[in-house]
Amino acid sequence: MEPALPLAGRCVLITGGAKRLGAAIGRRLHAAGANVVVHYHQSRPAADALVAEFEALRAGSALAVRADLHDVAHLPDLAQAALARFGRLDVLVNNASTFYPTPVGSITLQQFDDLIGTNLRAPLFLSQAATPALRESRGLIINMVDIHGRRPLKAHPVYSSAKAGLIMLTKSLARELGPEIRVNGIAPGPVLWPERDLDGALKEEIVARTALKRSGSPDDIASAALFFAAEAPYVTGQVIAVDGGRSL
Repeated sequence: MEPALPLAGRCVLITGGAKRLGAAIGRRLHAAGANVVVHYHQSRPAADALVAEFEALRAGSALAVRADLHDVAHLPDLAQAALARFGRLDVLVNNASTFYPTPVGSITLQQFDDLIGTNLRAPLFLSQAATPALRESRGLIINMVDIHGRRPLKAHPVYSSAKAGLIMLTKSLARELGPEIRVNGIAPGPVLWPERDLDGALKEEIVARTALKRSGSPDDIASAALFFAAEAPYVTGQVIAVDGGRSL
C-alpha cells in the first residue's frame, strides 16, 4: 500500500518557487509531505505568503531564500540553506526562467546573457552545487524545459536555444550523475500564459493546435513533478511533454 505522504521528511528546493508553476509544484510536493525551500529573486511578498501557507499546514516545513541566479558564485548558498534548515536535499527543481522575444536583428548581448543565464547556466551551476547533497540522498533533479526547446518559437531564437540546451543538459547530467542521482525534465505546453499580454485570438489558435483542444493547468505540471519525485525510481534522462499534444 502506498504511503499517504510519499515525500515525508524529504527536502525540495524550487527556483522561482514563489509564483506560477513554481508555486504549483511547491504546493503539490508539500502536500505529499516534503519540506520546501522557496527560492525567489524579486518576489519576496509572494514567497513569504507561500511559506506562511505551508507553515500553517505543517510547522517547520518551509523556508524562503533570496538569490540572483545570475550570480553563479553564490548559487551554492541555496543548497547550503536547504542543508542548514532541513539537514538534507532530495529534489532540486530548476524552474526559474526568463521569457521574451528576441527577433533577429534586435538581439542584444544583455538579452542573450539574461536568457542563457537564467534558462541554462543557472540550472547547470546550481545542479553542480547541489550534487554532493543529492548524491547523499540518492536524489532527483527536475529541469523545467519547454516544448520550444525542440520546436523553436518564432521571434524567440535565444530562448528556444537556451531551452534546447537545457534539454541536452538534462540528458547529460543523467549520464554524469547516475546511479545516485536521477535527472529528468518537464516540457510544458499551453498550461499558463505569459505574464505579458497575449492576444486572445492567438491563445485560441495555440489551444486549437493541441490534440486535446484545451489548455492545461499548473496542476498538470505539478502532477508530473510528483510523478518524477515519488513514483518513477527507474526513470532518468527523460523529458516528458505536458502539452495536450501541442508538440505532435
